[in-house]
Amino acid sequence: MSPSNQFIDSAQRTIRLEIEAIERLKPRIDAHFVKACELILASKGRVIVVGIGKSGHIGNKIAATLASTGTAAFFVHPAEASHGDMGMITRDDLVLALSNSGTTNEIITLLPLIKRLGITLISMTGNPDSILAKAASVNLDTSVVHEACPLNLAPTSSTTASLVMGDALAIALLEARGFTAEDFAFSHPGGALGRRLLLKVEDIMHTGEQLPQVTRSTSLREALLVMTQKGLGMTVVLENDGRLAGIFTDGDLRRALDKGVDVRFAHIDELMTAHGKTAVPDMLAAEALKIMEDYKINALVVTDANDRPIGALNMHDLLRAGVM
Repeated sequence: MSPSNQFIDSAQRTIRLEIEAIERLKPRIDAHFVKACELILASKGRVIVVGIGKSGHIGNKIAATLASTGTAAFFVHPAEASHGDMGMITRDDLVLALSNSGTTNEIITLLPLIKRLGITLISMTGNPDSILAKAASVNLDTSVVHEACPLNLAPTSSTTASLVMGDALAIALLEARGFTAEDFAFSHPGGALGRRLLLKVEDIMHTGEQLPQVTRSTSLREALLVMTQKGLGMTVVLENDGRLAGIFTDGDLRRALDKGVDVRFAHIDELMTAHGKTAVPDMLAAEALKIMEDYKINALVVTDANDRPIGALNMHDLLRAGVM
C-alpha cells in the first residue's frame, strides 16, 4: 500500500470510529441529561467547568459555548483551583466536571470543598461507576468503546464524545431559555453577526452638512455640483416644505444622458426618481441592505416620522461597516 493510501485509510478509520462514538451518545440523552439541564436552569449562579489535560481543552470550549449561548459560564483549571482559584467559585454556582476516567486527582481533590459549599456538581465521564460520577448529582455518560488512536491511548473518540455532549447541553439550554439571534449578537459584538444584528442605520448614515440636498427647482447642473461636493453618488430632492420629493443618483444621470437630455437646461425634478425607497434611523443596517438588494438600488434616503430627509447611506457605507 502506498503512503498516500495509508494516510487516507488512517483518516477514514479515525472519522468512522468518532462517528460511531457520537452515535452511541444518542440513547444516553435520557433522564440524566434532562436533570442536568434542569439543574443548570435552576442555578442562580454560573456554570464552572473544570477539567485537566485534553478534557480541560474540551471543557474550555464547552464553557465558551455555554457563555455565548445564554448560560453564564467560565473554565477553571482544577490544579489552580487547589491553589487559590477556588475562591472564584461561589455557593450559587454549579460545577460541570469533565474526566474520562472519573478519577482525575486534581478534580477528586476538589470534591470535599464542592460538597462543603453545597455546590451542585454535574460530571461528564467515561466511567459511570467512577468516584467523580458517583459524587455528582447527575453524570453524563461519554464512554467510548475504542479511541480512534490505534494504541487506544490518545484521547480522540472520547474527547469528541465529550465535546458533542457539551454542545448538546448548550443548545438544549439555549432553546429552553428562548435565546435569540440578537442575544447571540450581544455576545459577539465584534463578529459579522454582531454587526448585522446590532448596527443601525443611524450609526452609519450621513447627516447634516454631509447630506446632499437640493429643491425641486434646482437645475441639473447645480445638482451635479452638490453631488460632486458631497461624494455620495446621489442627492436628496426636497419639496418646498422640506419633505422628501425624490432622489437623484448617478444611475439617473446615466439614464438621462442615454435619452439625450441636455444637462445645461434640465431641472432635477424632471429626472429624479419620485420619492424613492427610504429607511428610518432605528432600522437595522442589515434591513437597509435587504431593501437595496431587493430593489437593485445603491442608496437610500433616511427620513423622520414627517417624511423629512435626515440622512442618507449607500452600499459603500454598508461595506465599510462590515454589514455585507
